[in-house]
Amino acid sequence: MSTHPLVSVIIPTFNRRNDLLHCLRSLTESSYKNMEIIVVDNGSTDDTSEAVKDIILMLGSLI
Repeated sequence: MSTHPLVSVIIPTFNRRNDLLHCLRSLTESSYKNMEIIVVDNGSTDDTSEAVKDIILMLGSLI
């Protein structure tokens, strides 16, 4: 069990695929590991949701 409190990171997005991917990469490289990442996509019409699915598959249990 971690001695650090759980931190929830909530990321709202709309058609910001590249910014979101940069943000997710930064979070997964953070030294603070006891966090949950919640992405809220507000109906993007670009490939934001597919990019999130791809990064989840690529990083596996990290997010």
